Amino acid sequence: MTEVEKIRRLMQGVIPYLSLDEPDTAIAFYKKAFGAVQHGETVRAPNGLVGNAGIEINGGMVMLESMFKAVDGMPARGGQGFTMQLVVEDGDLWWNRAVAAGCEVTSPFERQFWGDRYGRLRDPFGVDWAINEPAPEKL
Repeated sequence: MTEVEKIRRLMQGVIPYLSLDEPDTAIAFYKKAFGAVQHGETVRAPNGLVGNAGIEINGGMVMLESMFKAVDGMPARGGQGFTMQLVVEDGDLWWNRAVAAGCEVTSPFERQFWGDRYGRLRDPFGVDWAINEPAPEKL
């Protein structure tokens, strides 16, 4: 599959688009914490701010941009009614990597009443993440 074909496949459905104060730093962090892969070049505005960047995490696309206060208002911050959830088969790998990279644990990764292993984290940019490992009988 070519890079263009892969990007077309990824650019479907609902794609989160994060407006952050430091998207370049966030991209580097997400590579370390979640194994993100950047697709394409970072598009920059004439003032050097990130206009558009795309990263793949666990088979899904996340778009990022610099915070353009005149357009976006406030940067993405946790507790604003959304969580970036990763549904994975190896929860320990994803959880431990994110914590080692610097994510703050907000809810421990453990078996939940519905059977899945699940926990919540907050990254250094204030974005909330959930790691969900489906119960074996759900796989």
